[in-house]
Amino acid sequence: MQRYIGTVSMGVRAPIIKKGDDIVEVVFDSVNNAVENHGIKIKDKDVVCITESLVARAQGNYASVDQIAKDIGEKFDSDEIAILFPILSRNRFSILLKAFARSGKKLHICLSYPHDEVGNSIIDQMDLFNSGINPYTDVLSEEEFRGLAGDYRHQFTGIDYISLYKEMALNSEVHFFNNPTDVLKFTDQVLVCSIHTRNIIKKQLKNSGAKKVYTLADILTESVDGSGYNKDYGLLGSNLATDELVKLFPKDGQEIVDKLQSKFKEKYNKEVEVMIYGDGAFKDPVGKIWELADPVVSPAYTKGLVGTPSELKIKYIADNEYKDLSDEEMTDLMRDKISKKNKDLMGTKESLGTTPRQITDLLGSLSDLTSGSGDKGTPIVLIKGYFDNYAND
Repeated sequence: MQRYIGTVSMGVRAPIIKKGDDIVEVVFDSVNNAVENHGIKIKDKDVVCITESLVARAQGNYASVDQIAKDIGEKFDSDEIAILFPILSRNRFSILLKAFARSGKKLHICLSYPHDEVGNSIIDQMDLFNSGINPYTDVLSEEEFRGLAGDYRHQFTGIDYISLYKEMALNSEVHFFNNPTDVLKFTDQVLVCSIHTRNIIKKQLKNSGAKKVYTLADILTESVDGSGYNKDYGLLGSNLATDELVKLFPKDGQEIVDKLQSKFKEKYNKEVEVMIYGDGAFKDPVGKIWELADPVVSPAYTKGLVGTPSELKIKYIADNEYKDLSDEEMTDLMRDKISKKNKDLMGTKESLGTTPRQITDLLGSLSDLTSGSGDKGTPIVLIKGYFDNYAND
């Protein structure tokens, strides 16, 4: 029988996870329940995707504001430190700022403008354009910036982030600039709070004479007074749990995905791929916000998910090589061509316009959109047919 459905992404409902729950058993049981109750057949190269928060909550990978403050106090020996280029976020950053302020140090909160690293605006871009200010060179005080931006509020949240951050850190000054080395005008001890540019900024500052430079990935890389931790990402990927508690990015993810793959193999005799995912990697066309506030889309995945897709562009071939053929001839030749395609199509005309991104980034984005971020209750996603193509029956 001819096949009419390609890739299918299904959100799988799961129980509310508590600290100490066996995440491998919870995920395995949840997928099995979905499969058995909805007539789903497990096949090779199906993908089970688990949201990172499910894993971190089961692990109890949390840290308190006081524990974070203690780590900051031990890493920086100055009475003043700079908080360089944080993103504008209540969920992601405000509680971290609260922790940094609790260290007792004076904070220089240094914000980029007209928007942060992931696209959250802090001023109307036309107001900046009409001001004559050069955002590449000009360093502005809070008073100077307010003169341009007024009480600008975030398009989606309605929050004035300058006021919010000053409330979280009363002993602070706010500065606005985009050249990372301008931070040295205020202090030579810097906590780099950007996500994806952190390493190059850290290198710039060290080359420019900064005395101490850490990134968010360097904070809580080991337990502090019994806290959770993440040896690879520190505070990156964390978000607010309560007013005094931060949920960290999950740790030891590789062990979890490998165990799950083995359990599916044992029950179904199929090679199911497994990954943990956080934010998807996509950009909102209205707010211009890049979704990826985690350090990576997937912190752990089975080996079958390594690499990028290698795909032919069907419409390019149809409009060029096969343009004078009948529908039946075109279909038969297209399927044959796809079945015999090379594994590496990089740079070929036949692959023009395909998406050579990491498979885990693509699957993570699909999963993030499927599971949502609110009350859908589907923190597990089962993806079927992702690795199939037009030549597969």
